[in-house]
Amino acid sequence: MQPQMSHQAMGYDRASTMFSPDGRLLQVEYAKKTVKQGTNAIGIVCSDGVVLVADKRISEKLIVPDSVEKVFQVDEHVGAAASGIISDARVLIERAQVLAQQHKVTFDTPIDVQSLVKDICNMKQQFTQYGGARPFGVSILFGSVDKDGNGGIPKLFLTDPTGIFFEYKATAIGENETEINEMLESDYKDNISVDDGIRLAIKMLKKVLGKEFEIRRIDGAYISVQDMKFIRLTKDKLSKYK
Repeated sequence: MQPQMSHQAMGYDRASTMFSPDGRLLQVEYAKKTVKQGTNAIGIVCSDGVVLVADKRISEKLIVPDSVEKVFQVDEHVGAAASGIISDARVLIERAQVLAQQHKVTFDTPIDVQSLVKDICNMKQQFTQYGGARPFGVSILFGSVDKDGNGGIPKLFLTDPTGIFFEYKATAIGENETEINEMLESDYKDNISVDDGIRLAIKMLKKVLGKEFEIRRIDGAYISVQDMKFIRLTKDKLSKYK
């Protein structure tokens, strides 16, 4: 019997709080596998901003494409893209929106994205530690331009179901994340512009999706260093980058 099967047979995957004999939390590992079954989301830090682009995967012809959201506005200067169970993402992103507004009202300054990410990851971690609740089956990319002196600094963070977070120059999450990350490692440059970043992200989605690629299934946004505002990419704008 394979080790994973024996763990299942002995019930080590029945609760997120139960360690297997080799020190694994199997429910948390299953949550990470859920993310890898989700549609792709890509984040790229550029010289003049940060870009978030995601595949919405319109599963039925009668669905209105604009009603499917994979890239979310968190604050004026913060955006997020998710892969995995999007209903889980919605709960976390709504919490992030409230935290951003509370910080603005309390301190009269925009929240820095790392503080926001830490709070969301604390919530994710809690759901791996307490009984009666399952882990969040979603990874979220948070992109932001944080104010620094007279300018802004573009930043990108990845959060996973364990509650771990890392800062990246560019990364992808979802079903084709390995292939896309390999392409990012070879094609990403530190001085890439927002326009080129959007073009690169769409090119990568086009490659991994093949014949299934359609511009209507792409969701995207960027935040520029100049005005530090979240700007959603419309279908017409996205069509220019095909």
